[in-house]
Amino acid sequence: MKAEKVMGRGVLGLVFAGLFAIGAGAQSPQPTPQQQDVQQDKKDIRNDKKDLQQDRADRNQDNRDIRQDKRDVNSDKKDIRQDNKDIYHDKSDIHQDNKDISKDKSDLNKDRADRNADQRDINHDKGDLSKDRADRNADQRDINHDKQQLKQDDQKYGANSAQAQADRKDLQHDRTDRNVDQRDINHDKVDLSKDRTDRNADQRDINKDKADLSADQKDRNQDVKDLNHERQDRNQDVKDLHQDQKDLHADRQDRNKDQKDINKDKKDLHQDRKDLHHDQRAVAKATPRHR
Repeated sequence: MKAEKVMGRGVLGLVFAGLFAIGAGAQSPQPTPQQQDVQQDKKDIRNDKKDLQQDRADRNQDNRDIRQDKRDVNSDKKDIRQDNKDIYHDKSDIHQDNKDISKDKSDLNKDRADRNADQRDINHDKGDLSKDRADRNADQRDINHDKQQLKQDDQKYGANSAQAQADRKDLQHDRTDRNVDQRDINHDKVDLSKDRTDRNADQRDINKDKADLSADQKDRNQDVKDLNHERQDRNQDVKDLHQDQKDLHADRQDRNKDQKDINKDKKDLHQDRKDLHHDQRAVAKATPRHR
């Protein structure tokens, strides 16, 4: 009995709820076509404002990109100009280094020729010195023999004898020869010392020329490396310039497109507002006035 009462109350509640819903639906009027147009116009205006705001943001970003691209292009052009100056400077350095290397080689060849000539003079002086010493020694032996012969002749024939006088002449002649040979020896020693000094100076010049040649070759090689590096930098800067110019052109196209979109959005917004005003006037005319 209690279950039947509960079920009865539930059915009554469902029926009451259905009747209430039908009554509420009957009380809320459906929007007219003019009102639907007004709602759609408002929705279109909101969308147009969003599109306009987004297109302006895109246009502003494109302008910032364009300004940055211009700065990049100017910077790349400046780098290229500096690279070309560096390349010109490196070429001048290489040209000067090659001139220095050529001069060093010429100096080295000349100093070697001088050194070889001095060495030949030293060898000749040594030969002369050896010959003059041999002559001096032979003259000394003749002097010793003449002294011995004079002593014997003085004892045998007397100091005023013809034999003794002849021995004295031979002794004097040999002493003169010995003295001449000694002067030649002294002269040969001076020449030998001078030629050795010249040879040593030439050798020092040769060593200096070798050091200069090596240093100039190192400078030339370093300048060649610098030149190749500067050319690589210049070529990379040219590539960067072309890429930045492409970016600048692309950003300008994007900016122009965004500006066209902005102009179109403004026209659409203006037209939607115009439609909204027209639809609002139509709704106002269609709505009955109550006194």
